[in-house]
Amino acid sequence: MHRFNSWRTATFLFLILIEAPAVAASGDEFQLIVENDVWSHTDRYYTNGIKFGVGRQLNALREPAEGLLRRLTPEENDRVEFGLFAGQNLYTPKNIKIAAPQPFDRPWAAWLYLGGVAQVAREKSRLDTVEIDLGVVGPAAGGRWVQSGWHNLIGAPQPQGWDNQLPNEPAFLVSYLQKRRYGSDNFDIVPHAGITVGTVMTLGRAGATLRLGQNIGGFGVDTIEPGGVILQNTHSSEEHWKNRSEWFVFLGVDHRLVAHNIFLDGTVFHDSASVDRRTHVYDLSMGLSARFGAVRVSVTRVRRSEEFYTPAGGGGAQFFHSINLGFEL
Repeated sequence: MHRFNSWRTATFLFLILIEAPAVAASGDEFQLIVENDVWSHTDRYYTNGIKFGVGRQLNALREPAEGLLRRLTPEENDRVEFGLFAGQNLYTPKNIKIAAPQPFDRPWAAWLYLGGVAQVAREKSRLDTVEIDLGVVGPAAGGRWVQSGWHNLIGAPQPQGWDNQLPNEPAFLVSYLQKRRYGSDNFDIVPHAGITVGTVMTLGRAGATLRLGQNIGGFGVDTIEPGGVILQNTHSSEEHWKNRSEWFVFLGVDHRLVAHNIFLDGTVFHDSASVDRRTHVYDLSMGLSARFGAVRVSVTRVRRSEEFYTPAGGGGAQFFHSINLGFEL
C-alpha cells in the first residue's frame, strides 16, 4: 500500500512539471539539482536529494509578489521571477544493511515535496528569495522504492531498514534568503543570511562564498538547501547570459543555528525515532561552475559537520556532491 501511494504521489508531481516545457518562452529556465554521497564512497545520513524546477518572469504577478515579499518593495526596474519545483530527500543511518531498529543512529526518513519560489533581483547587488515547500514525510514520500530501485540498478547492497522510517505526516517550510554581491566580473564575495520556519526545519543561517573566474554573473551556486538560487538568470541581463560564456571556481561556508529538524527530532504529530540534534551545523563547500550559451553546469563538494549525537557516540561529519544542470531560454 505504501509503495502504491508513494508512486501515485510522485507521478502527480511529475505530471505537473512535465507540462512546463510545452509553454516555455524566452526568459524561462529549467534547473535540475542532484545530490548524492556516492562519490564520497559512503551511503549514509543525507544520502540522496533531487530537485527539478521551472522558472519564469511574470510581470502580471508583480503586485502579488510585492505583497508576498512585503518589506522588499522592489523598485520599478527590479526583476521579479517565479518558479515551481518538485523534490525528494532521503536520509538513512550509517549501516543500511541492518533491518532491525537502530536507536543509536540517524532515523530512516524520506521527504517528497512540491514548492514555489519568488525572487527579486536588485540589479547586480542584491537577491531576495522566498520559498514555500509543501509535502509529506514518511512511506508516502517514496524513499524505499527510490533507493531500492537505484541500488538494484547499480548493483549496490539493498537497504534493509525502511520499515523503521518516520511515519507518514504532512510537512511544510517557508524560507527567506538574502544575498548581496561585492566585487567585479572576475572576483567577488557573496554573503548571505536567511531564516527557515516550518514543521520540516526551523533555523537561521548565514555565510559567504568567494568566487574567482571570468564574466562572473549572478549570486553563485546553491545546493538543495531551502532558499537557494533555483532561477539563475533572474539576476543576469539578457545580453550577459545569451552572448557571454562564464566560469568560476568557488569556496563557501554556511553556518546554521538549528531549532528543529524533523529528520533528527522525529515527526511533529506522531511518536517516532529520533536522536539528539546538534544546534550548530555548518557546511564547507568548493566547486566549479561554467555556462556555455544556454547551458549551465555546476559541481559542488560539500563537507557537512556532525548533525547529531547519541549515547553511543556522535554521527560524524559527512561529504556529498551536488550537481546542478540548468537550461536558460
